[in-house]
Amino acid sequence: MSTSNLDPQTVITWFSSEARALPWRDTSPWGVLVSEFMLQQTPVNRVLPRWQLWLERWPTPTELANCSVAEAIRAWGNLGYPRRAKRLHESATIIVQQFDGEVPTTYEGLISLPGVGEYTANAVLAFAFGQRSLVLDVNVRRLLARAWLGQSHQAPTVSLVERSLAQELLPTSRHQCAQWSAASMELGALICTARDPSCSKCPIINDCKWFAEGKPLSAIPKRSQARYEGSVRQERGRILKILRDNEKPVSVSTLSRHAPDNQRFEISLTQLASEAMITKVGSNYALPNS
Repeated sequence: MSTSNLDPQTVITWFSSEARALPWRDTSPWGVLVSEFMLQQTPVNRVLPRWQLWLERWPTPTELANCSVAEAIRAWGNLGYPRRAKRLHESATIIVQQFDGEVPTTYEGLISLPGVGEYTANAVLAFAFGQRSLVLDVNVRRLLARAWLGQSHQAPTVSLVERSLAQELLPTSRHQCAQWSAASMELGALICTARDPSCSKCPIINDCKWFAEGKPLSAIPKRSQARYEGSVRQERGRILKILRDNEKPVSVSTLSRHAPDNQRFEISLTQLASEAMITKVGSNYALPNS
């Protein structure tokens, strides 16, 4: 497959002077893993203060594993998708029990942790251990789609063509590979954004296939974003906030008092209980191990 005249080194050079000073770029493997959990579907500006507080409180997996799930969920605050807090706590416990308290250094070890998928495992390998791995987040995929494939946006799922291109672009050295992963992600996040990309500031504008063709809108279906307002997810968040704010178990009547919709409330409560995000204490509910 041809990768046109684009040179990944151009992106790496741009990154060396334009990269944001994000704290997880100079931290422990555990700090990298925590950042990857928090950054899933959550913008950097919301993650930064929460990540810093989390690492101050639990600088290693051992400290987190020794606390309760309730403490982890409370510390997660309003980051959203609080199942990530529970899975991170579960991952810390497994790391302590099966990996001597150290974040696994292999893909197989990482993928065995709750909440760690292909992207997160490869990101930790690259950013925590400097290994040669294929890091394909939404920002990298959008950059590849535009600059190399001439498409306005990436497909909902990774295609064989896209994966083959990404593999071909990986530098051969481990150090450069990790740099390319971080640099391509940063360029997608800051310049080649989903809406209103700053093409005039892009270091590869002269070789970008999409720009050269007049930035056409591709006939590729976009992944639809589920509406948050009025959703079960919003109701789950409302219930969890009440339980985070209360050390003692809370009655169902109190939990449902300001629910905008009884059916959504019942569905949310049932889901949270079945996922062990909350636990029943008599006829009341609380966070696990409160």
